[in-house]
Amino acid sequence: MLVKLTSSSSGEIIMFSDVAHRLFEIAGKKCTACGVFTKEQLPDTIERLSQAVDAEKAMFRPIDAQSGEMSDEEKQNLPRISLAQRAHPFLALTKLTQKEDGFLTWQAANDF
Repeated sequence: MLVKLTSSSSGEIIMFSDVAHRLFEIAGKKCTACGVFTKEQLPDTIERLSQAVDAEKAMFRPIDAQSGEMSDEEKQNLPRISLAQRAHPFLALTKLTQKEDGFLTWQAANDF
């Protein structure tokens, strides 16, 4: 299923519901068929997502102090697509919408 996010001032993005679900959980939103991120909620949403992205990046920094490299086992545990990659379009839209003093709405076929 797809989730369409529309900014009141900056455009729209479409993402798969599993990606939207993860991002909305981090942002503290329920994954309903439609909803809104108000202009008052955007700063907290941006902060929560940015912190989650930074935390994930910190988890996957090289651990071996001597070589500066990850072990093969650590490399296998890396996500194929990181949270940073998943969150980037949403964060960009959210930041631009906040800058323009707008809000975001979303719409999906069902709760997700």
